[in-house]
Amino acid sequence: MKDKNMILAGLVVFIVVITFPFWFNMGKAAPAPELELTAKAKAAKTCVMPTAFMTAEHMQLLDVWRHNVVRSGERMFVNADGKLFDMSLSNTCLDCHSNKEKFCDRCHDYASVDPYCWDCHIDNPKGE
Repeated sequence: MKDKNMILAGLVVFIVVITFPFWFNMGKAAPAPELELTAKAKAAKTCVMPTAFMTAEHMQLLDVWRHNVVRSGERMFVNADGKLFDMSLSNTCLDCHSNKEKFCDRCHDYASVDPYCWDCHIDNPKGE
């Protein structure tokens, strides 16, 4: 037990090194990005699902759509309001949110996620 001071100093250094990323970045979070809706999206005033749901769960919805289209052959989605939508990222979502850089990329860059959507889907399907 003669090395009690060395053990204590080692523990303090260990704790400082392990927690350094947390306290060094405390209070430095970047503000959430401002998204720019296209004129068509503003005019529609409604999305496939409510905004809060789409903000948090859009990838899960798109994954369900992909599964239903590919596995079951279902092409139409009925939302809670009874409206019908084509289950298509390119023709439904990108029809209103056509500016990928100002809408999709801003949030995905902020969250540091790289969705695999763009591996197959082009960001401007109608060539506009």
